Amino acid sequence: MGLIDDVRKQLHGDMTDWRRDIHKHPETAFEEHRTADKVAELLESFGMDVHRGLAKTGVVGTLRSGTGNRAIGLRADMDALDLTELNTFDHKSVNEGKMHACGHDGHTTMLLGAARYLAENPNFDGIVQFIFQPAEENLAGGRVMVQEGLFEKFPVEQVYGMHNWPGLPVGSFAVCTGPMMASADFFELTLTGRGGHGAFPHLARDPIVAAAHVITAWQTIVSRDTDPMKAAVISACEIDSGFTGNVIPETAVIRGTTRTFNEGVQDMIEKRMGEVAEGIAQAFDMQASFTYDRRYAPTVNTPEETGHAVAAARAIVGEENVNDRLVPVMGAEDFGWMLRERPGCYMFVGNGEGQSGGCEVHNPNYDFNDETLPVGAAYWVKLVEMQLPVSGA
Repeated sequence: MGLIDDVRKQLHGDMTDWRRDIHKHPETAFEEHRTADKVAELLESFGMDVHRGLAKTGVVGTLRSGTGNRAIGLRADMDALDLTELNTFDHKSVNEGKMHACGHDGHTTMLLGAARYLAENPNFDGIVQFIFQPAEENLAGGRVMVQEGLFEKFPVEQVYGMHNWPGLPVGSFAVCTGPMMASADFFELTLTGRGGHGAFPHLARDPIVAAAHVITAWQTIVSRDTDPMKAAVISACEIDSGFTGNVIPETAVIRGTTRTFNEGVQDMIEKRMGEVAEGIAQAFDMQASFTYDRRYAPTVNTPEETGHAVAAARAIVGEENVNDRLVPVMGAEDFGWMLRERPGCYMFVGNGEGQSGGCEVHNPNYDFNDETLPVGAAYWVKLVEMQLPVSGA
């Protein structure tokens, strides 16, 4: 019997129950109290040492086997989104306006399944740190865990993460070496002019006109300041200004996000956006206040650890079902902060096609595909067994 079949036989029913319970009770950033309680209770029932409190609601379970001191870190995210669920099945969200629309319920469950399997079948020599992280969505809880001493308190040689990917068949994986997901920075620009009557614009200083010039000029940072061989995105996603149709407002606020795979490009974008905004504000005789938040680092997989991840995935699903040449995506993932501290790899696992799992994430009709649970758990188990082998095995 293959490892996936073994995990399915031993754990699939329990994992499905865990996953649907977590899905039914979604909690958002730094408020994952019930979820953290459930995770901690299960880890303790598996016989693990459990630590709580990093990044408020983070949980780390430690499992030791044999006499080795080498350690590996496995990470899953626990948080949900501020989104109203439109599904009608029995495990739909009971928390109004909150929903597991990105599959973190499944990520948490797959890691819990691996933790239980390894506790019951400790075919490894060393230490596994099971890292359950809060606030991946929007608030970068991974960065907070690192800042609060995650890897000082729980030293590891390598760290690995995984995310479901709708449209990729169940039983398949995708990954690439190097940059895999982009940075996600967030900006806010406030332009302050002078309000007035819409019929007398010469007596006012119109921040809406200035905002339009700024947004247009920012796009030249991508087209003219960025090396054409390097990717960059600047998206102004929100403009807040004005009260009525015949009054020129005093202020205009622009908010949005930037994306890139390269920290040098990140530096340049932040600098040039501020310079462009200030220059245009001066030209229009108004004040500019610009803030730029580097919230998510690029997710950059290290070569050796990516090789380890690919080998583990191929060992359970076959070479033909692992794509190790994935085209990087502009979405972001705060696991990048952990990869800045330790070598490691972030992997996509197939969530299925069509109605079985092909609905895109961040969609009110999304649900994690329970058929993926034993696949992801088996991947974690095989990765541990291969990276922390029993002597002579």
